[in-house]
Amino acid sequence: MAAKVVTITSGKGGVGKTTTTANLGVALARMDQKVVLIDADIGLRNLDIVMGLENRIVYDLVDIVEGRCKLRQALIKHKMFPDLYLIPAAQTRDKTAVSPADMIQLTDQLRQEMDFILIDSPAGIERGFRNAVAPADEVLIVTNPEVSAVRDADRVIGLLEAENKKTPRLILNRAKLDQIRKGEMMSAEDVTDILAIKLIGIIPEDDQVVPSSNSGVPITLNEGSRAGQAFRNIARRLMGEDVPFMNLDESNNLIKRLGRLFAGGKGI
Repeated sequence: MAAKVVTITSGKGGVGKTTTTANLGVALARMDQKVVLIDADIGLRNLDIVMGLENRIVYDLVDIVEGRCKLRQALIKHKMFPDLYLIPAAQTRDKTAVSPADMIQLTDQLRQEMDFILIDSPAGIERGFRNAVAPADEVLIVTNPEVSAVRDADRVIGLLEAENKKTPRLILNRAKLDQIRKGEMMSAEDVTDILAIKLIGIIPEDDQVVPSSNSGVPITLNEGSRAGQAFRNIARRLMGEDVPFMNLDESNNLIKRLGRLFAGGKGI
């Protein structure tokens, strides 16, 4: 069965799409999927850092396209997962070094060997965005529940329609229940009503996400992290599983668990 190509994108602010790409890649690899991550953000290159692979780069995406190396030479294998690979972006070139046709050709070479190909799209809607979405079977849009980020996401949806891509699905990032309750942050229902697309996951705010990314150990490897669990749930949905959404109300859950404990119920 040929690999599914999934592009992770966002509006011009970025809002966590690279972290999302890394975490979904790791989560899928943990479920015995063969996965390759492609950093399409030519000129910047961050996915290698989030994956903890920055010191192992020899060749990059532009080297493949321009024939300086074979595809296999550019694939960097993850240290913990033998079926998880990265193709890094070039730092010293710009996005015109790669075309949408190049990306389609590259992913076509990988489709028969992998289960998933995840493409980290550059933030914004320029040439790099078109490169990243050209080969996509599905697009996931990452946005924060804020008006400016949602407006950016709405523009991305319009561009995807112009590219004749099927309707994307939404990842809502950095959701804070207390601010949603106070009306200081948009709810998932607010965002999906505006964008008219389906939700594939909600990532709750987690103070460990940034330190985790900086250390090259994606948060999805942290079994105790609610954000990590949310990424694992999204990965399962990408594989076609019907996974219920997490209850973001931590305080309510804690009260219920304590209630069961003091009433003689079993464990927290």
